[in-house]
Amino acid sequence: MDGISDADHDPMGLFGRPLFNDPKARALSRVGVIDIGSNSVRLVVFDGAARSPAYFYNEKLMCALGAGMSETGRLNPQGRARALQALKRFQALAEGMNLPPLSVVATAAVREAEDGSEFREDVLRETGLRIWVIGGEEEARLSAQGVMLGWPGSYGLVCDIGGSSMELAEISEGRVGRRISSNLGPLKLRDLTGGQKGRDTHIKDVMAKLAEHMGPQRDRLFLVGGSWRAIARIDMHRRGYPLHVLHEYRMTKKAVTQTAKFIKSSNPEELRQACGVSSARMDLVPYAVDVLKRLVQTFKPKDIAISSYGIREGLLYEQMPQELRDRDPLIEACRFAEAKDARLPGFGKKLFRFVLPLFSASDPARLRLVKAACLLHDVSWRAHPDYRAETCFDNATRANLGGLKHSERVFLGLALLHRYKNKREGTRFEDLEGLLSEKQILDAEVLGKALRFGSMLWMSDASADGTALEWRPRKKLLRLKLTRASVPLYGEVAEARFQSLAASLEAQTEVLIGR
Repeated sequence: MDGISDADHDPMGLFGRPLFNDPKARALSRVGVIDIGSNSVRLVVFDGAARSPAYFYNEKLMCALGAGMSETGRLNPQGRARALQALKRFQALAEGMNLPPLSVVATAAVREAEDGSEFREDVLRETGLRIWVIGGEEEARLSAQGVMLGWPGSYGLVCDIGGSSMELAEISEGRVGRRISSNLGPLKLRDLTGGQKGRDTHIKDVMAKLAEHMGPQRDRLFLVGGSWRAIARIDMHRRGYPLHVLHEYRMTKKAVTQTAKFIKSSNPEELRQACGVSSARMDLVPYAVDVLKRLVQTFKPKDIAISSYGIREGLLYEQMPQELRDRDPLIEACRFAEAKDARLPGFGKKLFRFVLPLFSASDPARLRLVKAACLLHDVSWRAHPDYRAETCFDNATRANLGGLKHSERVFLGLALLHRYKNKREGTRFEDLEGLLSEKQILDAEVLGKALRFGSMLWMSDASADGTALEWRPRKKLLRLKLTRASVPLYGEVAEARFQSLAASLEAQTEVLIGR
Protein backbone atom coordinates (compact mmCIF):
# COMPACT_ATOMS: atom_id res chain seq x y z
CA MET A 1 0.00 0.00 0.00
CA ASP A 2 1.41 3.39 -0.96
CA GLY A 3 -0.50 5.68 1.36
CA ILE A 4 -1.83 5.61 4.90
CA SER A 5 -5.40 6.87 4.98
CA ASP A 6 -7.40 9.09 7.35
CA ALA A 7 -6.39 8.64 10.98
CA ASP A 8 -3.49 6.23 10.53
CA HIS A 9 -1.00 8.48 12.26
CA ASP A 10 -3.09 8.28 15.43
CA PRO A 11 -2.32 4.83 16.88
CA MET A 12 -5.95 4.37 17.88
CA GLY A 13 -7.41 6.32 14.95
CA LEU A 14 -8.62 3.38 12.92
CA PHE A 15 -10.70 2.14 15.82
CA GLY A 16 -13.21 4.90 15.22
CA ARG A 17 -16.74 4.18 14.09
CA PRO A 18 -16.77 1.43 11.44
CA LEU A 19 -18.58 2.17 8.21
CA PHE A 20 -19.73 -1.26 7.05
CA ASN A 21 -23.02 -0.81 8.95
CA ASP A 22 -23.54 2.73 7.68
CA PRO A 23 -26.62 2.87 5.39
CA LYS A 24 -24.49 4.25 2.55
CA ALA A 25 -22.15 1.27 2.86
CA ARG A 26 -24.88 -1.32 3.44
CA ALA A 27 -26.40 -0.31 0.12
CA LEU A 28 -23.21 -1.74 -1.42
CA SER A 29 -23.14 -4.88 0.73
CA ARG A 30 -24.12 -7.13 -2.16
CA VAL A 31 -23.67 -5.73 -5.67
CA GLY A 32 -23.55 -7.61 -8.97
CA VAL A 33 -21.48 -6.49 -11.98
CA ILE A 34 -21.21 -8.01 -15.46
CA ASP A 35 -18.22 -7.16 -17.62
CA ILE A 36 -18.59 -8.01 -21.33
CA GLY A 37 -15.08 -7.88 -22.71
CA SER A 38 -13.58 -8.72 -26.06
CA ASN A 39 -12.31 -12.02 -24.73
CA SER A 40 -14.42 -12.96 -21.68
CA VAL A 41 -17.82 -12.33 -20.12
CA ARG A 42 -17.81 -12.32 -16.32
CA LEU A 43 -20.27 -11.95 -13.46
CA VAL A 44 -18.92 -10.79 -10.10
CA VAL A 45 -21.06 -10.40 -6.99
CA PHE A 46 -19.42 -8.39 -4.23
CA ASP A 47 -20.32 -8.89 -0.59
CA GLY A 48 -19.08 -8.02 2.89
CA ALA A 49 -17.35 -4.77 3.87
CA ALA A 50 -17.94 -2.54 0.87
CA ARG A 51 -14.52 -0.87 1.17
CA SER A 52 -12.81 -4.26 0.87
CA PRO A 53 -15.41 -6.48 -0.74
CA ALA A 54 -15.30 -10.24 -0.80
CA TYR A 55 -16.18 -12.11 -3.97
CA PHE A 56 -19.47 -13.74 -3.07
CA TYR A 57 -19.76 -15.11 -6.60
CA ASN A 58 -17.37 -15.00 -9.55
CA GLU A 59 -17.96 -16.76 -12.89
CA LYS A 60 -16.28 -16.23 -16.25
CA LEU A 61 -16.80 -17.61 -19.74
CA MET A 62 -14.21 -17.14 -22.48
CA CYS A 63 -16.37 -16.09 -25.44
CA ALA A 64 -13.83 -14.27 -27.67
CA LEU A 65 -16.45 -11.80 -28.93
CA GLY A 66 -13.69 -9.78 -30.57
CA ALA A 67 -12.03 -12.65 -32.44
CA GLY A 68 -11.87 -11.98 -36.20
CA MET A 69 -13.28 -8.45 -35.96
CA SER A 70 -10.32 -7.01 -37.83
CA GLU A 71 -11.49 -8.85 -40.98
CA THR A 72 -15.28 -8.86 -40.56
CA GLY A 73 -16.00 -5.77 -38.48
CA ARG A 74 -18.57 -7.88 -36.61
CA LEU A 75 -18.70 -9.81 -33.37
CA ASN A 76 -17.57 -13.41 -33.55
CA PRO A 77 -20.83 -15.36 -34.23
CA GLN A 78 -19.98 -18.27 -31.95
CA GLY A 79 -18.79 -15.91 -29.26
CA ARG A 80 -21.94 -13.85 -29.57
CA ALA A 81 -24.16 -16.92 -29.09
CA ARG A 82 -22.12 -18.08 -26.10
CA ALA A 83 -22.18 -14.61 -24.55
CA LEU A 84 -25.96 -14.41 -24.84
CA GLN A 85 -26.35 -17.79 -23.13
CA ALA A 86 -23.95 -16.71 -20.39
CA LEU A 87 -25.92 -13.51 -19.82
CA LYS A 88 -29.17 -15.46 -19.53
CA ARG A 89 -27.54 -17.61 -16.87
CA PHE A 90 -26.10 -14.61 -15.03
CA GLN A 91 -29.48 -12.87 -14.92
CA ALA A 92 -31.13 -16.04 -13.57
CA LEU A 93 -28.41 -16.31 -10.90
CA ALA A 94 -28.93 -12.67 -9.92
CA GLU A 95 -32.65 -13.25 -9.50
CA GLY A 96 -31.94 -16.31 -7.36
CA MET A 97 -29.62 -14.24 -5.15
CA ASN A 98 -32.20 -11.42 -4.85
CA LEU A 99 -29.64 -8.92 -6.09
CA PRO A 100 -30.45 -5.32 -6.93
CA PRO A 101 -30.31 -4.57 -10.68
CA LEU A 102 -27.03 -5.69 -12.22
CA SER A 103 -24.55 -3.17 -13.61
CA VAL A 104 -23.61 -4.39 -17.09
CA VAL A 105 -20.75 -2.87 -19.07
CA ALA A 106 -19.32 -3.73 -22.47
CA THR A 107 -15.96 -2.61 -23.76
CA ALA A 108 -14.03 -2.56 -27.04
CA ALA A 109 -15.59 -5.44 -28.98
CA VAL A 110 -19.23 -4.37 -28.54
CA ARG A 111 -18.18 -0.73 -28.81
CA GLU A 112 -16.52 -1.16 -32.21
CA ALA A 113 -18.54 -3.96 -33.86
CA GLU A 114 -20.99 -3.19 -36.66
CA ASP A 115 -23.53 -5.42 -34.95
CA GLY A 116 -22.82 -4.18 -31.43
CA SER A 117 -26.18 -2.37 -31.19
CA GLU A 118 -27.98 -5.43 -32.51
CA PHE A 119 -26.29 -7.59 -29.86
CA ARG A 120 -27.34 -5.18 -27.13
CA GLU A 121 -30.95 -5.29 -28.34
CA ASP A 122 -30.89 -9.09 -28.35
CA VAL A 123 -29.60 -9.11 -24.78
CA LEU A 124 -32.22 -6.64 -23.61
CA ARG A 125 -35.02 -8.61 -25.24
CA GLU A 126 -33.81 -12.02 -24.02
CA THR A 127 -32.67 -11.12 -20.50
CA GLY A 128 -33.93 -7.66 -19.59
CA LEU A 129 -30.31 -6.57 -19.05
CA ARG A 130 -29.41 -3.13 -20.35
CA ILE A 131 -25.78 -2.94 -21.46
CA TRP A 132 -23.77 0.22 -20.86
CA VAL A 133 -21.17 0.51 -23.63
CA ILE A 134 -18.26 2.54 -22.36
CA GLY A 135 -15.67 4.42 -24.37
CA GLY A 136 -11.97 3.73 -24.19
CA GLU A 137 -11.15 6.63 -21.88
CA GLU A 138 -14.05 5.73 -19.59
CA GLU A 139 -12.81 2.15 -19.52
CA ALA A 140 -9.37 3.47 -18.50
CA ARG A 141 -10.92 5.61 -15.75
CA LEU A 142 -12.94 2.74 -14.27
CA SER A 143 -9.95 0.40 -14.30
CA ALA A 144 -7.88 3.04 -12.54
CA GLN A 145 -10.61 3.40 -9.92
CA GLY A 146 -10.46 -0.34 -9.39
CA VAL A 147 -6.76 -0.03 -8.62
CA MET A 148 -7.49 2.78 -6.16
CA LEU A 149 -10.01 0.54 -4.40
CA GLY A 150 -7.18 -1.87 -3.60
CA TRP A 151 -4.42 0.73 -3.12
CA PRO A 152 -5.60 3.93 -1.39
CA GLY A 153 -3.07 6.67 -1.92
CA SER A 154 -1.57 4.87 -4.90
CA TYR A 155 0.19 6.69 -7.69
CA GLY A 156 1.56 5.67 -11.05
CA LEU A 157 0.37 4.35 -14.41
CA VAL A 158 -2.50 1.86 -14.75
CA CYS A 159 -2.43 -0.36 -17.84
CA ASP A 160 -5.53 -2.46 -18.51
CA ILE A 161 -5.27 -4.94 -21.37
CA GLY A 162 -8.34 -6.63 -22.79
CA GLY A 163 -8.84 -8.72 -25.87
CA SER A 164 -9.22 -5.87 -28.38
CA SER A 165 -7.78 -2.84 -26.62
CA MET A 166 -5.31 -1.58 -24.06
CA GLU A 167 -5.96 1.43 -21.85
CA LEU A 168 -3.61 3.67 -19.90
CA ALA A 169 -4.50 6.01 -17.02
CA GLU A 170 -2.41 7.91 -14.51
CA ILE A 171 -3.42 8.03 -10.85
CA SER A 172 -2.23 10.31 -8.09
CA GLU A 173 -3.65 11.64 -4.81
CA GLY A 174 -6.85 9.63 -5.18
CA ARG A 175 -7.65 10.99 -8.64
CA VAL A 176 -7.46 9.72 -12.20
CA GLY A 177 -5.55 12.02 -14.54
CA ARG A 178 -4.66 11.61 -18.21
CA ARG A 179 -5.96 8.52 -19.94
CA ILE A 180 -6.03 7.01 -23.40
CA SER A 181 -7.15 3.88 -25.23
CA SER A 182 -5.31 1.97 -27.97
CA ASN A 183 -5.80 -1.06 -30.23
CA LEU A 184 -3.01 -3.10 -28.61
CA GLY A 185 -5.27 -5.92 -27.50
CA PRO A 186 -3.88 -9.40 -28.26
CA LEU A 187 -6.90 -10.44 -30.34
CA LYS A 188 -6.24 -7.56 -32.71
CA LEU A 189 -2.51 -8.17 -32.75
CA ARG A 190 -3.11 -11.80 -33.67
CA ASP A 191 -5.04 -10.68 -36.75
CA LEU A 192 -2.34 -8.28 -37.99
CA THR A 193 -0.50 -9.10 -41.20
CA GLY A 194 3.27 -9.03 -41.48
CA GLY A 195 4.13 -11.65 -38.89
CA GLN A 196 6.34 -10.93 -35.88
CA LYS A 197 8.16 -8.08 -37.59
CA GLY A 198 4.90 -6.37 -38.55
CA ARG A 199 3.53 -6.72 -35.01
CA ASP A 200 6.71 -5.37 -33.45
CA THR A 201 6.64 -2.31 -35.74
CA HIS A 202 2.95 -1.70 -35.01
CA ILE A 203 3.40 -2.05 -31.24
CA LYS A 204 6.40 0.30 -31.27
CA ASP A 205 4.57 2.96 -33.29
CA VAL A 206 1.41 2.86 -31.16
CA MET A 207 3.39 2.87 -27.92
CA ALA A 208 5.29 5.97 -29.02
CA LYS A 209 1.97 7.79 -29.53
CA LEU A 210 0.75 6.64 -26.13
CA ALA A 211 3.92 7.93 -24.49
CA GLU A 212 3.54 11.28 -26.24
CA HIS A 213 0.00 11.62 -24.86
CA MET A 214 0.73 10.38 -21.33
CA GLY A 215 4.08 12.07 -20.78
CA PRO A 216 6.76 10.70 -18.43
CA GLN A 217 5.42 7.94 -16.17
CA ARG A 218 8.33 6.70 -14.07
CA ASP A 219 6.42 5.64 -10.96
CA ARG A 220 4.73 2.30 -10.39
CA LEU A 221 3.13 0.45 -13.28
CA PHE A 222 -0.11 -1.33 -12.30
CA LEU A 223 -1.08 -4.15 -14.65
CA VAL A 224 -4.80 -4.99 -14.95
CA GLY A 225 -6.27 -7.73 -17.10
CA GLY A 226 -6.28 -11.48 -17.66
CA SER A 227 -3.34 -11.56 -20.07
CA TRP A 228 -1.13 -9.70 -17.60
CA ARG A 229 -2.20 -12.07 -14.82
CA ALA A 230 -1.32 -15.05 -17.00
CA ILE A 231 2.16 -13.61 -17.58
CA ALA A 232 2.52 -13.05 -13.83
CA ARG A 233 1.63 -16.71 -13.18
CA ILE A 234 4.35 -17.74 -15.60
CA ASP A 235 6.83 -15.38 -13.93
CA MET A 236 5.97 -16.96 -10.56
CA HIS A 237 6.53 -20.41 -12.05
CA ARG A 238 9.87 -19.41 -13.60
CA ARG A 239 11.10 -17.95 -10.32
CA GLY A 240 9.69 -20.67 -8.08
CA TYR A 241 7.89 -17.94 -6.16
CA PRO A 242 6.22 -19.46 -3.08
CA LEU A 243 3.07 -17.31 -2.57
CA HIS A 244 0.62 -17.85 -5.41
CA VAL A 245 -1.42 -14.68 -4.86
CA LEU A 246 -1.57 -12.51 -7.97
CA HIS A 247 -2.79 -9.30 -6.36
CA GLU A 248 0.20 -7.12 -5.39
CA TYR A 249 2.66 -9.53 -7.02
CA ARG A 250 5.72 -7.52 -8.05
CA MET A 251 7.83 -7.85 -11.18
CA THR A 252 10.95 -6.03 -12.28
CA LYS A 253 11.89 -4.79 -15.74
CA LYS A 254 14.56 -7.48 -15.86
CA ALA A 255 12.00 -10.14 -14.91
CA VAL A 256 9.74 -9.10 -17.81
CA THR A 257 12.62 -9.67 -20.26
CA GLN A 258 13.55 -13.00 -18.68
CA THR A 259 9.96 -14.24 -18.63
CA ALA A 260 9.43 -13.23 -22.26
CA LYS A 261 12.43 -15.38 -23.22
CA PHE A 262 11.17 -18.19 -20.99
CA ILE A 263 7.77 -18.17 -22.73
CA LYS A 264 9.33 -18.33 -26.19
CA SER A 265 11.62 -21.20 -25.24
CA SER A 266 8.93 -23.28 -23.46
CA ASN A 267 6.41 -25.77 -24.74
CA PRO A 268 3.12 -23.79 -24.63
CA GLU A 269 0.95 -26.71 -23.52
CA GLU A 270 3.34 -27.83 -20.80
CA LEU A 271 3.71 -24.25 -19.59
CA ARG A 272 -0.05 -23.73 -19.63
CA GLN A 273 -0.68 -26.79 -17.48
CA ALA A 274 2.13 -25.99 -15.06
CA CYS A 275 0.80 -22.46 -14.50
CA GLY A 276 -2.92 -23.16 -14.51
CA VAL A 277 -3.68 -20.91 -17.49
CA SER A 278 -6.64 -21.67 -19.76
CA SER A 279 -6.01 -22.65 -23.39
CA ALA A 280 -7.85 -19.58 -24.70
CA ARG A 281 -5.77 -17.28 -22.50
CA MET A 282 -2.49 -19.04 -23.27
CA ASP A 283 -3.05 -18.48 -27.00
CA LEU A 284 -2.93 -14.73 -26.37
CA VAL A 285 0.08 -14.66 -24.03
CA PRO A 286 2.77 -14.38 -26.77
CA TYR A 287 1.09 -11.27 -28.17
CA ALA A 288 0.55 -9.73 -24.73
CA VAL A 289 4.15 -10.30 -23.67
CA ASP A 290 5.37 -8.43 -26.77
CA VAL A 291 3.23 -5.48 -25.67
CA LEU A 292 4.51 -5.69 -22.10
CA LYS A 293 8.14 -5.65 -23.19
CA ARG A 294 7.60 -2.50 -25.25
CA LEU A 295 5.47 -0.91 -22.51
CA VAL A 296 8.26 -1.34 -19.96
CA GLN A 297 10.94 -0.18 -22.39
CA THR A 298 8.93 2.93 -23.23
CA PHE A 299 7.76 4.12 -19.79
CA LYS A 300 10.60 2.73 -17.62
CA PRO A 301 8.54 2.32 -14.42
CA LYS A 302 10.31 2.08 -11.07
CA ASP A 303 8.47 -1.18 -10.37
CA ILE A 304 5.58 -3.28 -11.65
CA ALA A 305 2.59 -4.54 -9.65
CA ILE A 306 -0.18 -6.89 -10.66
CA SER A 307 -3.67 -5.74 -9.74
CA SER A 308 -6.53 -8.22 -9.52
CA TYR A 309 -8.81 -5.19 -9.20
CA GLY A 310 -9.95 -3.50 -12.39
CA ILE A 311 -13.04 -2.31 -14.16
CA ARG A 312 -15.50 -4.36 -12.08
CA GLU A 313 -14.07 -3.06 -8.83
CA GLY A 314 -13.97 0.39 -10.41
CA LEU A 315 -17.73 0.22 -10.91
CA LEU A 316 -18.14 -0.54 -7.21
CA TYR A 317 -15.75 2.29 -6.30
CA GLU A 318 -17.86 4.58 -8.49
CA GLN A 319 -20.83 4.02 -6.17
CA MET A 320 -18.92 4.68 -2.93
CA PRO A 321 -19.30 7.93 -0.98
CA GLN A 322 -15.99 9.72 -0.48
CA GLU A 323 -16.03 8.93 3.24
CA LEU A 324 -15.93 5.24 2.40
CA ARG A 325 -13.29 5.65 -0.31
CA ASP A 326 -11.00 7.30 2.23
CA ARG A 327 -11.06 4.29 4.56
CA ASP A 328 -8.26 1.74 4.75
CA PRO A 329 -9.54 -1.42 2.99
CA LEU A 330 -7.45 -3.74 5.17
CA ILE A 331 -8.72 -2.35 8.46
CA GLU A 332 -12.33 -2.19 7.27
CA ALA A 333 -12.17 -5.83 6.16
CA CYS A 334 -10.60 -6.93 9.44
CA ARG A 335 -13.19 -5.06 11.47
CA PHE A 336 -15.95 -6.65 9.43
CA ALA A 337 -14.43 -10.09 10.04
CA GLU A 338 -14.19 -9.41 13.78
CA ALA A 339 -17.80 -8.25 13.98
CA LYS A 340 -18.98 -11.30 12.04
CA ASP A 341 -16.78 -14.11 13.38
CA ALA A 342 -15.02 -13.24 16.66
CA ARG A 343 -16.28 -14.51 20.00
CA LEU A 344 -15.97 -11.05 21.56
CA PRO A 345 -16.39 -8.39 18.86
CA GLY A 346 -14.66 -5.20 19.96
CA PHE A 347 -11.98 -7.00 21.97
CA GLY A 348 -9.43 -6.30 19.24
CA LYS A 349 -9.36 -2.64 20.29
CA LYS A 350 -8.51 -3.57 23.90
CA LEU A 351 -5.91 -6.04 22.74
CA PHE A 352 -4.29 -3.37 20.57
CA ARG A 353 -3.98 -1.05 23.56
CA PHE A 354 -2.38 -3.88 25.51
CA VAL A 355 0.29 -4.83 22.93
CA LEU A 356 0.99 -1.27 21.73
CA PRO A 357 3.90 -0.62 24.17
CA LEU A 358 5.86 -3.34 22.38
CA PHE A 359 5.53 -1.41 19.10
CA SER A 360 5.60 2.21 20.30
CA ALA A 361 8.57 2.99 18.03
CA SER A 362 7.00 1.43 14.94
CA ASP A 363 6.08 3.39 11.84
CA PRO A 364 2.43 3.74 10.72
CA ALA A 365 2.74 0.89 8.21
CA ARG A 366 3.77 -1.56 10.96
CA LEU A 367 1.15 -0.26 13.40
CA ARG A 368 -1.46 -0.85 10.73
CA LEU A 369 -0.50 -4.54 10.60
CA VAL A 370 -0.55 -4.73 14.40
CA LYS A 371 -4.12 -3.39 14.35
CA ALA A 372 -5.13 -5.86 11.68
CA ALA A 373 -3.69 -8.76 13.69
CA CYS A 374 -5.53 -7.65 16.83
CA LEU A 375 -8.81 -7.53 14.93
CA LEU A 376 -8.26 -10.96 13.35
CA HIS A 377 -6.77 -12.70 16.37
CA ASP A 378 -9.95 -14.65 17.23
CA VAL A 379 -11.90 -14.99 13.97
CA SER A 380 -10.73 -18.58 13.38
CA TRP A 381 -11.79 -19.93 16.77
CA ARG A 382 -14.21 -22.41 15.16
CA ALA A 383 -11.34 -24.28 13.52
CA HIS A 384 -10.14 -27.47 15.20
CA PRO A 385 -7.56 -26.57 17.89
CA ASP A 386 -4.91 -28.67 16.15
CA TYR A 387 -5.27 -26.63 12.97
CA ARG A 388 -6.07 -23.11 14.19
CA ALA A 389 -2.53 -21.83 13.77
CA GLU A 390 -2.26 -22.90 10.14
CA THR A 391 -5.87 -21.87 9.43
CA CYS A 392 -5.02 -18.35 10.63
CA PHE A 393 -1.86 -18.33 8.55
CA ASP A 394 -3.66 -19.51 5.43
CA ASN A 395 -6.46 -16.99 5.88
CA ALA A 396 -4.07 -14.06 6.18
CA THR A 397 -1.77 -15.06 3.34
CA ARG A 398 -4.45 -16.09 0.86
CA ALA A 399 -7.55 -14.07 1.80
CA ASN A 400 -8.96 -11.40 -0.49
CA LEU A 401 -7.54 -8.44 1.44
CA GLY A 402 -6.72 -5.16 -0.26
CA GLY A 403 -3.81 -2.89 0.53
CA LEU A 404 -1.32 -5.63 1.47
CA LYS A 405 2.08 -6.31 -0.02
CA HIS A 406 3.06 -9.97 -0.13
CA SER A 407 5.59 -9.49 2.66
CA GLU A 408 2.85 -7.88 4.76
CA ARG A 409 0.53 -10.82 4.12
CA VAL A 410 3.17 -13.21 5.37
CA PHE A 411 3.96 -10.99 8.39
CA LEU A 412 0.29 -10.88 9.34
CA GLY A 413 -0.08 -14.61 8.79
CA LEU A 414 2.97 -15.42 10.92
CA ALA A 415 1.74 -13.21 13.76
CA LEU A 416 -1.61 -14.99 13.74
CA LEU A 417 0.12 -18.37 13.57
CA HIS A 418 1.99 -17.48 16.76
CA ARG A 419 -1.30 -16.39 18.31
CA TYR A 420 -2.07 -20.10 18.60
CA LYS A 421 1.35 -21.75 18.46
CA ASN A 422 4.77 -20.99 19.97
CA LYS A 423 6.78 -22.80 17.32
CA ARG A 424 6.66 -22.29 13.57
CA GLU A 425 8.92 -25.19 12.59
CA GLY A 426 7.11 -27.68 10.39
CA THR A 427 4.38 -25.21 9.40
CA ARG A 428 3.57 -23.76 5.99
CA PHE A 429 5.43 -20.59 6.94
CA GLU A 430 8.72 -22.33 6.19
CA ASP A 431 7.98 -22.21 2.46
CA LEU A 432 7.46 -18.42 2.64
CA GLU A 433 10.23 -17.54 5.08
CA GLY A 434 12.30 -15.91 2.34
CA LEU A 435 9.74 -13.13 1.91
CA LEU A 436 10.57 -11.66 5.35
CA SER A 437 13.78 -10.44 6.95
CA GLU A 438 14.97 -11.90 10.25
CA LYS A 439 13.82 -8.70 12.00
CA GLN A 440 10.35 -8.99 10.46
CA ILE A 441 10.10 -12.64 11.50
CA LEU A 442 11.00 -11.76 15.07
CA ASP A 443 8.54 -8.84 15.16
CA ALA A 444 5.76 -11.09 13.90
CA GLU A 445 6.64 -13.71 16.53
CA VAL A 446 6.58 -11.09 19.29
CA LEU A 447 3.24 -9.75 18.10
CA GLY A 448 1.71 -13.21 17.90
CA LYS A 449 2.92 -14.20 21.36
CA ALA A 450 1.66 -10.89 22.77
CA LEU A 451 -1.76 -11.65 21.27
CA ARG A 452 -1.58 -15.18 22.69
CA PHE A 453 -0.85 -13.83 26.17
CA GLY A 454 -3.13 -10.79 26.09
CA SER A 455 -6.14 -12.80 24.96
CA MET A 456 -6.04 -14.66 28.31
CA LEU A 457 -6.25 -11.61 30.54
CA TRP A 458 -9.50 -10.04 29.51
CA MET A 459 -11.76 -12.78 28.23
CA SER A 460 -14.21 -11.79 30.98
CA ASP A 461 -13.48 -8.07 30.49
CA ALA A 462 -12.65 -7.87 34.19
CA SER A 463 -11.17 -4.60 35.42
CA ALA A 464 -8.93 -4.02 32.44
CA ASP A 465 -8.05 -0.46 33.50
CA GLY A 466 -4.60 -0.51 35.00
CA THR A 467 -3.60 -3.86 33.52
CA ALA A 468 -0.82 -3.15 31.06
CA LEU A 469 2.48 -4.14 29.53
CA GLU A 470 5.55 -1.95 29.84
CA TRP A 471 8.56 -2.59 27.61
CA ARG A 472 11.99 -1.07 28.23
CA PRO A 473 14.12 -2.22 25.28
CA ARG A 474 17.42 -0.76 26.51
CA LYS A 475 17.16 -2.55 29.83
CA LYS A 476 15.57 -5.60 28.18
CA LEU A 477 12.85 -5.48 30.82
CA LEU A 478 9.29 -6.59 30.18
CA ARG A 479 6.98 -5.50 32.97
CA LEU A 480 3.40 -6.63 33.53
CA LYS A 481 1.15 -4.43 35.63
CA LEU A 482 -1.89 -6.15 37.11
CA THR A 483 -4.77 -4.77 39.08
CA ARG A 484 -5.89 -6.80 42.08
CA ALA A 485 -9.08 -7.62 40.21
CA SER A 486 -7.13 -9.06 37.27
CA VAL A 487 -4.67 -11.14 39.34
CA PRO A 488 -6.91 -14.25 39.20
CA LEU A 489 -6.65 -14.18 35.40
CA TYR A 490 -2.87 -14.52 35.62
CA GLY A 491 -2.78 -18.28 36.15
CA GLU A 492 -0.15 -20.86 35.25
CA VAL A 493 -0.88 -20.94 31.54
CA ALA A 494 -0.98 -17.16 31.31
CA GLU A 495 2.33 -16.95 33.14
CA ALA A 496 3.89 -19.47 30.76
CA ARG A 497 2.73 -17.40 27.79
CA PHE A 498 4.11 -14.23 29.36
CA GLN A 499 7.48 -15.92 29.81
CA SER A 500 7.39 -17.17 26.20
CA LEU A 501 6.83 -13.60 25.03
CA ALA A 502 9.74 -12.42 27.18
CA ALA A 503 11.98 -15.14 25.75
CA SER A 504 11.32 -13.91 22.21
CA LEU A 505 12.31 -10.42 23.36
CA GLU A 506 15.33 -11.84 25.26
CA ALA A 507 14.00 -9.91 28.24
CA GLN A 508 13.83 -10.21 31.99
CA THR A 509 10.35 -10.03 33.49
CA GLU A 510 8.72 -8.23 36.36
CA VAL A 511 5.13 -8.44 37.60
CA LEU A 512 3.65 -5.56 39.59
CA ILE A 513 0.29 -5.66 41.37
CA GLY A 514 -1.51 -2.39 41.92
CA ARG A 515 -4.82 -1.47 43.42
